[in-house]
Formats: sequence, structure tokens, C-alpha cells
Amino acid sequence: MAPAATATAKNPTLRTAKPDVPFLWEGRDKRGKRVKGNTMAPDETVVRADLRRQGIAPSRVRRKRDSLSGMKGGKVNAADIAIFSRQLSTMLIAGIPMVQSFEIVASGVDKPSVRNLILAIKADVESGTSLHEALAKQPLYFDDLFVNLVRAGEQAGALDTLLDKIATYKEKSEATKKKVKKALFYPAAVLSVAAIVTSVLMIFV
Repeated sequence: MAPAATATAKNPTLRTAKPDVPFLWEGRDKRGKRVKGNTMAPDETVVRADLRRQGIAPSRVRRKRDSLSGMKGGKVNAADIAIFSRQLSTMLIAGIPMVQSFEIVASGVDKPSVRNLILAIKADVESGTSLHEALAKQPLYFDDLFVNLVRAGEQAGALDTLLDKIATYKEKSEATKKKVKKALFYPAAVLSVAAIVTSVLMIFV
């Protein structure tokens, strides 16, 4: 009689746990006081669950993106955001689809950090995220006012018009800053020269 075949049990495939990533969160504690902070977790669901266990009602949780300021090509500044807003507005007013608009704008940018920022936003929008939500993931470059105005534009179906107004505001703001810096430069230079001359006179005279 042939020996019975012995079935070899295979070990089940072990699932690799998702790595923890940084999150920023905002909410209110049991007393209704507004609180915020950061934590490490595998996803947003875990963050919200942990906060509720601590007696905090989360109102906003978002993935903390690595800063683009340290990338080769210099940090993203306010002038870059103003130019981006103007270019995106122009594309949308011309009737070009949003994702394609991002591609066109990014292709014309020489600064790597700005190009990477635009492509990061494009990737979020392309995956189905609304523009204001994609911008909210980049709090270093888009403040709450910018995000809320974009959200209002999306809801009203006037995103191109609102982006145009935002771009105009940003451009005027940057122009004003440059004028103020220029106006302050001369007095500062005069004071510096006066201080040097005074020091020389005190030492050698």
C-alpha cells in the first residue's frame, strides 16, 4: 500500500505594516479649547482615532509634506506663488483643463523647487482631490486666506476669476514690499556709514 501523501502547509504571507508618517492636526479638547499639534501615524484614520481616545475632537488632519525649501534651486518664495497664481489663472481663463494647465506652467519653470511644488499639487488634483484641498496640503506656501478663496471660487464656478484676483493681490503685495525695502535701504546705508566713521574717529583721533 502506497504511503499517504503528506500535505505541506504553507506559511501565510505576512503583510508589511505601513510605515508611520508625520501628520499635522487641529481640533478642540473637552473644554472646547482649540488645540493643534503633530504626530506620527500610518494614516489619517489612526490619527483621528488616537485623538478621540485623548478626548480631542479633530477638525483637521493633514499629511505633513517635506519642505521644498531645502531642494536644489532655492526655496519657494511669495513672488514665486504670485507668478504661479497668475499663470494658472491665465491658463484657466483660456479654457485649458486644470491638469494640463499645471503641466504647461510647470514646464516653463526653471526653479526646481517651484516646479516640484506645482507637480505635487497637480498629482493631488489628478487623483481626484479638489484644488483647495491640494493647496491646503502645502501650508508653507498657501495660507488659509488663499485656500478659502480658491474653495469659494470652486463652489461658485468662478475659479479662474478668483485666481486672477488673487494673482493681482499677490503681485501688488510684492511690489509694495519691494518699494518699502528700497525706501528703507538708503537710511540704513547712511546710518551704517555714519557708525563706521564715528568708530574710526573715536579710535584714531
